[in-house]
Amino acid sequence: MSYLQLIEIESPSYEELMKLHDQWLADTEGTRTVVREWICEDRDRPGTYVMIVEFPSVEAAAVNNDLPATARIAQGLAALATRPLTFRNLDLLRHD
Repeated sequence: MSYLQLIEIESPSYEELMKLHDQWLADTEGTRTVVREWICEDRDRPGTYVMIVEFPSVEAAAVNNDLPATARIAQGLAALATRPLTFRNLDLLRHD
């Protein structure tokens, strides 16, 4: 069963967020377990971003979470955020 994680972050610095993300992509090439991800901005709350990350399973997400680069990006995102990050952990039950 696929597993999705939604990460919401408020930040005035989209460019810095993307630099962190690009560094994470480079640092985890060949080791990350992410199937795909989407980075979105909330139309009703500019400066609020939602990262939707898909994994093949919760176990694969745990492997990804244990990567040193994942810890670095989490710290960097928290430093750029104007409030604590919000996480939603979702089991995909149906996809049509």
